[in-house]
Amino acid sequence: MNVCRVPSILCIATSFLLIFYQAACASETTIVTEGRYVMGDSDTLAIAEERVLRVAQRRAVEEAGLYIESTFQDIEKSSPSQSFQSSTLEIRTIAAAITKTETLESRRSFEHDRPSFYIRIRAVIDLDNLQTAVRRWQSGKRFAEHFRRLQSENAELKAQLHELRTAPASVRTLTIESPGYTKGREQARTLVEKAIVSQHLPRKLDLISQAAALDPQSVEPLIVRGQTYLRLASAAYANESRPNEYSNYVDNARMDFDRALLIDPKNTWALLGRGDVSTWLHQPIEATHSFEEALSLDPFFDLARHRLLNLYTAEARRLVAMKQWSSALTVLRKCLPPQTPDSWASYQKEAYLLRSEIYRKLNQPTQAIDDLSAILQVDPTDRQALLARAELYQEKLQGRSAKDDLERACILGATAACDQLP
Repeated sequence: MNVCRVPSILCIATSFLLIFYQAACASETTIVTEGRYVMGDSDTLAIAEERVLRVAQRRAVEEAGLYIESTFQDIEKSSPSQSFQSSTLEIRTIAAAITKTETLESRRSFEHDRPSFYIRIRAVIDLDNLQTAVRRWQSGKRFAEHFRRLQSENAELKAQLHELRTAPASVRTLTIESPGYTKGREQARTLVEKAIVSQHLPRKLDLISQAAALDPQSVEPLIVRGQTYLRLASAAYANESRPNEYSNYVDNARMDFDRALLIDPKNTWALLGRGDVSTWLHQPIEATHSFEEALSLDPFFDLARHRLLNLYTAEARRLVAMKQWSSALTVLRKCLPPQTPDSWASYQKEAYLLRSEIYRKLNQPTQAIDDLSAILQVDPTDRQALLARAELYQEKLQGRSAKDDLERACILGATAACDQLP
């Protein structure tokens, strides 16, 4: 009886092993594909063989689930009717995805009096690395779109600044009917709502000024107008205007925020505005106090927290430049409190990197590695963090971990990492 059950037990054990093996290898797939390339005028035999292999590898990656599309293309003319296209993005994606390539067949022939190369390969595709490459490509694409949108907005702001400068100087007389104070407040609220949605800064200023005149005891028109003045100052500064051309905007914003705080001393938006004005005036201590006060009134006021994070990091960087390590660590503790939500980690990358440098100066490599690991947990593609952590691993004689970080950094395009690999 027991003898008869042995095969069944072996079958069950074998099944479990197969299932485990399949699960372990689920992130890889094998593709058999081919590539052709016609040699160009400037090609050597070695270059042509490399390019036909790259064509086949690219087809393998595409068959695994990614169509590689790049905006930046280097075009190499290979024949009167054909051309070969490659780019850094494509090469990095292929390098990230393919873990093994086996040549099954390779031959040469002539096409229109030019050498033609053919190759058939079996490629092992790492789907996890492929997904990471896709996400990195999509992130870069979104960043490019955001940059183009910022350029468009900057051009529009520049035109609006020109309109403000060339407008004839005159005294505007506002005629206000006297149906009652309540009606004036309603009109002011309507004007504020229109101003908030308006993207035309001169029009926004006009609406807000009307609202401030209709309801002098309301802080909303003052805050929105102060914010608008600071936007105008930013646009003028970005267009490399002279300091006196944007200092007036900053001064007008300061007066609006100060007046708002006289009306409502605990208004967090007015405190935020006053802190922004202090930042413009290179008064970091005053700015810090304003942001800290706003955050004490509203602990969930994320804009104030973000402003403080930037100020603390800048102060810590200044102290590091003066080699005041202990003081810099004290400031960075404010940036990196232990109970900070994970959603803030991406904004704390610079603070983590700075603190890791301090720990390294103080010969505390374990703490430095922990901070770099925190960065890489948020952004696994941070080449600077990978290189720094690899160097620390090397100092601690952890060669395997150092090699892993260098390989990842090399795949991401860090030449310094590639040079260190065997």
